[in-house]
Amino acid sequence: MPDPIRIVIAKPGLDGHDRGAKVVARALRDAGMEVIYTGLHQTPDQIVETAIQEDADAVGLSILSGAHMTLVPRVIEGLHGQGADDVLVLVGGTIPDDEASALKRGGVAEVFTPGAATGTIVEFLRERINELK
Repeated sequence: MPDPIRIVIAKPGLDGHDRGAKVVARALRDAGMEVIYTGLHQTPDQIVETAIQEDADAVGLSILSGAHMTLVPRVIEGLHGQGADDVLVLVGGTIPDDEASALKRGGVAEVFTPGAATGTIVEFLRERINELK
């Protein structure tokens, strides 16, 4: 049996709304993935450190504060700085289309906006992680 997909779910910055992150984390867990939920108010450095320590396949960032164009690149830069170029970064939240495109150009694997089906997120992760392994 292959190792389960390991994903860190994090709430960077000052955003205090974590219901969506918890719903996604539960769906991923129920799909057989190993989920590490960091909790609220994480800095990009803390998220990178957790991803490295947990040997994560992916990092899911839930951001509703509007700070995604600042926080997400810092997480990606931190992962690259640690040699974790193979860790997928996913973003969830209220992200305008033009900013979602910019995030993808900057290294985000996918952006999921409110209302995205959890099954879609599960399948995306399975497909992309299996391509990398």
